[in-house]
Amino acid sequence: MNSANLDATTILDRAVEIASQNLRIEKLFIQLGLDPTDITFHTVFGRLVDVGLAHINFANMMALMGAIFFVATLMVRTIVPLRIIGIISNLFFICYGLLAGAVPTFLLYLLSLPINVLRLRQMLNLVKKARVSAQGDLSMDWLRPFMIPRKYRKGEVLFHKGDVAKEMFLTVTGKFLVSEIGIELSPGRMMGELGFVDPKNRRTQTVECTENGDVLTITYEKLLELYFQNPEFGYYFLRLTTERLMQNISRLEGIVETNKRDISRLEGIVAASKPASS
Repeated sequence: MNSANLDATTILDRAVEIASQNLRIEKLFIQLGLDPTDITFHTVFGRLVDVGLAHINFANMMALMGAIFFVATLMVRTIVPLRIIGIISNLFFICYGLLAGAVPTFLLYLLSLPINVLRLRQMLNLVKKARVSAQGDLSMDWLRPFMIPRKYRKGEVLFHKGDVAKEMFLTVTGKFLVSEIGIELSPGRMMGELGFVDPKNRRTQTVECTENGDVLTITYEKLLELYFQNPEFGYYFLRLTTERLMQNISRLEGIVETNKRDISRLEGIVAASKPASS
């Protein structure tokens, strides 16, 4: 083990010796107060430690902690912990800017702090509202801040059955008709969410505007972005979509059952009328 350490030290010393032959590195060694003609790895390392210790102060410690947390944000995949770590990093850099008198650094991170706080609050509210909606009235109003307004006139078709689905809609005003099943959608209803979870992203129904109205739209790309930023949001969205799908199935089963009763009633009327006619 000692021979291994000795070999490693020898290799490092040799590397430092070769490096010192470079004029730029030689100049750097002189600036550090080292003699380029008599230099080893241990002398270089010891000198760097001395320089580091000589420059340690509270302001630089704040900058170091801020840098550590900044690097940590690069390793985080989801948005909530990323924003939290980013806020902590901002606070350390703000302290450094104040203590060191570094005005540009202070202003940069002071302006970044409210942006991180706002985005963190926005995402936390999104997840909270998605959770409440998935457990309650199935409303998707919590998606409004991420949606874009659009107008439709009477007679316009929003999408046809079988079309490639790229976005989801939330009705705001007007009336919209699901042609295949004859259901009219009033304001506050979501359309096109099933296309998001369909394997081929195809429309399952045709929707037509029957009264001038406004809708809000959000692309599936934006939904995926929100999902990857916070998988918890994705879980509640899928749960919400599943419950809506089950509602549609129950509605269709009710229609089928009603039609069966009507057919049975008509068959009874026909059967009762036969003896009378004979």
